[in-house]
Amino acid sequence: MTGLVAVRRALISVSDKAGLDGLGRMLAARGVELVSTGGTAAALRAVGLVVRDVSELTGLPEMLDGRVKTLHPGVHGGLLARRDDPSHVAALAAHGLLAIDLLVVNLYPFEATVASGADAAACIEQIDIGGPAMLRAAAKNHAHVAVVTDPEDYAALGEELERHGGATSGAFRARLALTAFGRTAAYDAAVAGWLAGVVAEPAPRRQVLAGRLAQPLRYGENPHQRAALYLGGPPRAGVATARQVQGKELSYNNIGDADAAWELVAEFAPAEGAACVIVKHGNPCGVARGASAAEAHARAFDCDRSSAFGGIVALNVALDGPTAEAIAAVFTEVVIAPGADDAARAVFASRPNLRLIVAALPEPATAGPAWRQVAGGFLLQDRDAATLDPGALRCVTRRAPTAAEAADLDFAWRVAKHVKSNAIVFARGGATVGIGAGQMSRVDSTRIAARKAEDMAAALCLADSPARGASVASDAFFPFPDGVEALAAAGATAVIQPGGALRDAEVVAAADALGLAMLFTGIRHFRH
Repeated sequence: MTGLVAVRRALISVSDKAGLDGLGRMLAARGVELVSTGGTAAALRAVGLVVRDVSELTGLPEMLDGRVKTLHPGVHGGLLARRDDPSHVAALAAHGLLAIDLLVVNLYPFEATVASGADAAACIEQIDIGGPAMLRAAAKNHAHVAVVTDPEDYAALGEELERHGGATSGAFRARLALTAFGRTAAYDAAVAGWLAGVVAEPAPRRQVLAGRLAQPLRYGENPHQRAALYLGGPPRAGVATARQVQGKELSYNNIGDADAAWELVAEFAPAEGAACVIVKHGNPCGVARGASAAEAHARAFDCDRSSAFGGIVALNVALDGPTAEAIAAVFTEVVIAPGADDAARAVFASRPNLRLIVAALPEPATAGPAWRQVAGGFLLQDRDAATLDPGALRCVTRRAPTAAEAADLDFAWRVAKHVKSNAIVFARGGATVGIGAGQMSRVDSTRIAARKAEDMAAALCLADSPARGASVASDAFFPFPDGVEALAAAGATAVIQPGGALRDAEVVAAADALGLAMLFTGIRHFRH
């Protein structure tokens, strides 16, 4: 596998014609014989190159509307023959087969066809058969054959041939083989995933997650862990496909926290007004609405000023200059927004380490898969795409929420969906005033949220805790009245929760005794 192999003959069959003319000219200039199929052969001839049709190798024409053209020993013999095995070399000679030293193949655009919304018949026609078979054959025999499946590798191929006088090295061929096997695996995964949807199979016998490298990362959660970002799964707007405008390279933790902030801020449509989310270690520490982006950020920052230090800021509207000035006044790791005007970019340009990324907002109600690794396997579930249905809300207390309380209950519920369980969110006037996250006891989460509200009062020199008069969302039911009692002690006046506990009657009775309004949603939002 380590030896040099001269490239004398190349078989090229590509769906993506990007860079094809340059590749063909580079190979032809080195005296490489070009063999090709259908549209690829026509494209190469159109730029003046001499090309042999693959039918000259197989002795058969392309048939069945192009479904069969390379599935023949005339092709696969030339790809799979070991050049260091005399019996293989003799077999090629005996049957008049030609050795192929380089295979350049990219596959029918199945994934793009599915993403376009095409019908099943069109998708099936874009399932490539001959291409993956050739890629696998060449990759298996990479001791003797170079296989290229990505146009982005054309330049590296040219450099390799220049470096070795028209030959490829074993190390280079091995790397290309790894890419080829990864491509065929991802392709098959895409076909299987699509077919699982067609037949409505929620739990296929085999499930594969495939991704394409977006960027290597400096390290993972900690410096001793290696990491990389991959693109994969059903198309979805978000951090993975965002455009970084400026700043240092995003870290593993930056990407995870930015994703959490982006998914949460997307709960508030721009048409409803500006909203800002500040995230720290996967949980929001401040969420607020405002008449402008600057006001939304100021209110979100005031929710928990100490935790906001070194956080991730997400906006559901374009970033402007005044908002950028306010954000830049506090140490911030990442800012993500749907856009940023020239004034905002100029502000951040003087802070080269601050990362600014621009992305499209995801749709919160869009279904899709969610993966989680466990030792020896992984869990797969539907993304939590549930949104609050006002018609399904049920008031279970004697007192119904006021209009202001109802608005804050809706706001707090959207936030609680993105807070790690056990989650308690105090909200008042369209802003969080205390968040308790990730505790083993719901009462402990309540106490933490109440303390955060007291800290906010101290930081802003308020006369009283903003938890007084606040509305509260709980991501899951209260198993005992003590949680509701703790909320009331902190000053809350209204609560929204899923309901469904064995002691719901006791919990509701406690709320009535304390003068609280309580809504049941019938939906919980555990987030572990």
